[in-house]
Amino acid sequence: MDTPENINNRRTFAIISHPDAGKTTLTEKFLLFGGAIQTAGAVKSNKIRKSATSDFMEIEKQRGISVATSVMNFEYKDHSVNLLDTPGHKDFAEDTYRTLTAVDSVILVIDCVKGVEEQTEKLMNVCRMRNTPVIIFINKLDREGRNPFELLDELEEKLNIKVRPLSWPISMGSTFKGVYNLYNDSLNLFTPNTKANDEHVINTKDINDPVLDKRLGKYVEQLREDVDLIQGVYDPFDRHTYQSGDVAPVFFGSAINNFGVKELLDTFIDIAPPPGPRETNTREVKPDEPKFTGFVFKIHANLDPKHRDRIAFLRICSGKFERGKFFHHVRLGKELRFNSPATFMAQSKSIIDEAYPGDVIGLYDTGNFKIGDTLTEGEDMTFKGIPRFSPEIFKELINKDPMKSKQLEKGIRQLTDEGVAQLFTQNDGNRKIVGTVGELQFEVIQYRLMNEYGASCSFVPLSVYKACWITAKNPRDLEEFTRYKSSQLAYDKDGNPVYLADSQWMLDQIIQNNPGITFHFLSDSIDEMAV
Repeated sequence: MDTPENINNRRTFAIISHPDAGKTTLTEKFLLFGGAIQTAGAVKSNKIRKSATSDFMEIEKQRGISVATSVMNFEYKDHSVNLLDTPGHKDFAEDTYRTLTAVDSVILVIDCVKGVEEQTEKLMNVCRMRNTPVIIFINKLDREGRNPFELLDELEEKLNIKVRPLSWPISMGSTFKGVYNLYNDSLNLFTPNTKANDEHVINTKDINDPVLDKRLGKYVEQLREDVDLIQGVYDPFDRHTYQSGDVAPVFFGSAINNFGVKELLDTFIDIAPPPGPRETNTREVKPDEPKFTGFVFKIHANLDPKHRDRIAFLRICSGKFERGKFFHHVRLGKELRFNSPATFMAQSKSIIDEAYPGDVIGLYDTGNFKIGDTLTEGEDMTFKGIPRFSPEIFKELINKDPMKSKQLEKGIRQLTDEGVAQLFTQNDGNRKIVGTVGELQFEVIQYRLMNEYGASCSFVPLSVYKACWITAKNPRDLEEFTRYKSSQLAYDKDGNPVYLADSQWMLDQIIQNNPGITFHFLSDSIDEMAV
């Protein structure tokens, strides 16, 4: 298969949602249809587990939530699908935001009972900023939910995007009969307590086909009225407006029953965009360029706790990645080769010899990579748009076992390299301050330090309001400020000075009284993020 065909057959997307909307369940069912697993909650050829494939960390199994993005690759209808299952919990939003920089489209899962929730709006805002194509799956139709038209209105109002139903529910809850596929004119019948399969799909000529009267009885008239209203209110579906991020197709179903999932996956494969161009600090990179480029959007330590490995997840943007070939690490300015690049099924991995634009691969890392790093075949460039936000909660890290100081030092540096939190130091590195965007992250860090590094710790809250990276055009201004405010200064892992403000009022005063200092609330491209 040549490179253009490889590119066109790639589909790289993330599944996002508010917690408990059914995101991880939908992920499992996609893997089932792709043949990647044989039973929901079980990795292929492994014994059945109660936990989901994508939730492979022990703390995820115990808490029943996703705390890290999982990368999964599978084949479906002659397409290579890269699926990224993201955390839904707001405390791990940073991981989700970074993941969205590595995908070409998104499937957003909505609970038909709860509708659009707070975290859904925040995630959608990130998609809207990049014009990422979005398909919406309204889930849990086997429950008594809200009126479908009411849900569509809410989607448009709260998510700031036009919608276009491509399937339509026939009642819901205890009287749920199925969905009518508006994209290909077929009826998918729902039978309680059974899993959907091809036998439940009935092809029809159109909405007036007599077979609908026979199969749906008294529900057929309401369906026809609804479809007639849809055709009158919503514009015909156009894949170009979807791929440009202007219109979101909407599907209905019940992921836990496999219902509506295959129709969603089939349509997604058909209409979702292949890998597209990416912006760098020097130019736009197109996927069909012959030379390889890619960027690291995620790092995960101890993916396999038995081997203490560290994996950098790389999104390929152009050219072809080849095993054993030297590539240029732009930030370090040196050449690296990778003898064991891998694709993943969550925790399980397979060594690959080559990969193409759109693919997400894992590279074994000895500490060379940071989130946002770029690999090329020699050209110096950096891919743009990978966020790292100022933390909102700050706590001092306390070592509870001095005999394990080295393990704690290694552990907290590796975990903060993953982007789950940010590490600041004072007193020549002896005092460590961890900053996060959510309280639950501290629990995850504490758990992983103990279980992966054998290091016991506790956290003491600090009255820090905001961390601001500081720069100055005149080195003397920066030197004077750091001396004057030394007690409120810390340093990030790269040695950059950071001012720790204890209130908004104090921050405003400091900014006003120090015009020679520039304050930044984001840390990945300080030169571009003056406040």
